[in-house]
Amino acid sequence: MIWGRECAPPIKIELNVDAQMNVIKTAIPDVLIFEPKVFGDERGFFFESFNHKLFEDAVGYPVTFVQDNHSKSSKGVLRGLHYQLPPNAQGKLVRCVAGEVFDVAVDIRKSSPTFGQWVGVHLSAENKRQLWIPEGFAHGFVTLSETAEFLYKTTNYYAANSDRGILWSDESIGIDWQGVSNPILSEKDKRQPLLKQLVNIEW
Repeated sequence: MIWGRECAPPIKIELNVDAQMNVIKTAIPDVLIFEPKVFGDERGFFFESFNHKLFEDAVGYPVTFVQDNHSKSSKGVLRGLHYQLPPNAQGKLVRCVAGEVFDVAVDIRKSSPTFGQWVGVHLSAENKRQLWIPEGFAHGFVTLSETAEFLYKTTNYYAANSDRGILWSDESIGIDWQGVSNPILSEKDKRQPLLKQLVNIEW
């Protein structure tokens, strides 16, 4: 299920018939869901989790990933909302390989018609979906299962001096965190600023 303020029906992007991935537009068109075609039998399953050409065809511009990250979180842990300032801004391709999370992207591009809006998608080991979050978005997720392992590819390296965030409970954004009202947060995420406190950023 896809959630979000002013959520529009998802739109499937038609790629070539041999593509091993379905691509779905969310209510914010730049944020895409990648849904793999899974081949399974009594032995287990196989699927193509990433194809660079298919990915670039879907997003419509060249993308280079430079770093892969892996985190594990307990139930109720909320990580976010995080982003990096230019020139160290990151695009992220994220997925959950164990358990389930609710993953959220918030448009923080002030020139965008969807500025301040959010979309959220359930990502799990079962549905094997991935979410593409371009530069210019804040990102976060909350763990819904007892534990979850979360992987993401980034288009830029982590840069501590560019690391920024927005408070997870900012009422002006109004994210529905799927019933998690008292999440487990890092000390840093407890003190993040509100969206209205963002300075003008050229993305």
